[in-house]
Amino acid sequence: MDHWKGLVARALALGAAVALLPALSEVDASASPGCPSVGKAWAAPGPFAVAETPSGAGHTLFHPARLGGCRTYPVLLWGNGSGSTPETYAGLLRHLASHGFIVVAADTGAAGSGREMLAGLDHVTAEHHRPGSVFRGRVALDRVGGTGHSQGGAGAIVTGADPRVDTVVPIQPGPFSDHRLLHGPAFYLAGQLDLVASPLLLVHPRYRESGHVPAVYGELAGAGHTEPTGNGGGYRGPVTAWFRFHLLGDEQARGVFFGPDCTSCAAPEWSRFERNARAQAVPGGR
Repeated sequence: MDHWKGLVARALALGAAVALLPALSEVDASASPGCPSVGKAWAAPGPFAVAETPSGAGHTLFHPARLGGCRTYPVLLWGNGSGSTPETYAGLLRHLASHGFIVVAADTGAAGSGREMLAGLDHVTAEHHRPGSVFRGRVALDRVGGTGHSQGGAGAIVTGADPRVDTVVPIQPGPFSDHRLLHGPAFYLAGQLDLVASPLLLVHPRYRESGHVPAVYGELAGAGHTEPTGNGGGYRGPVTAWFRFHLLGDEQARGVFFGPDCTSCAAPEWSRFERNARAQAVPGGR
């Protein structure tokens, strides 16, 4: 009798384990998006053809034309510089989309409040759940970044206070945003010759005062304030690498910023490159 009881118990345990397999697979697949590798070609076009889709609600979406190849796609919220539109930065935004991101660009030249950018996250959240949407079930709502240029860079800092936003890259950010509310890693980008968003007065001080999060400061040698327009110029590769590491789990990008052998730390394209104590504590790659 004890022998049969043991067999029954083992059978029930095996059945329970088998029943769990689909759920475990689903969780693992979601945690590992499985997007194609790009080697270390951060500044080169990514593996996805790109489409532009107006949201009808004040945004332009740049995204992989065919949402296949990754289980889900991280979101990047984009803010334009003052008086600009997403087309001002279309080359950069299409580039990011080609690397597997859904870029939600606010159709405004006044993105400094961050409100329009976060409204873009509300929009793709609704699309993720809407039957019939091409984005249904494809948006990685647990992997979201904020970025933008000038006034939009300030807006990116604002988005970083939202608990849904994991990391931010303010590019030559303007004033009127509270970096003390950031809760995730930040990559501050400045231009050595920028006379509008002064590295000395506007960008580096906010990096220096962001000791509560891992923060990195990159000052691009010879760059003026219009460097990010068009295809992103010298910022294109570093921005892509940052988001591929933090939102796509691309380990090949880790060493660009972190560890004792970080490749950016002494790279000649930077007139100044710094990491705060929290960023220096992030382990490097192999």
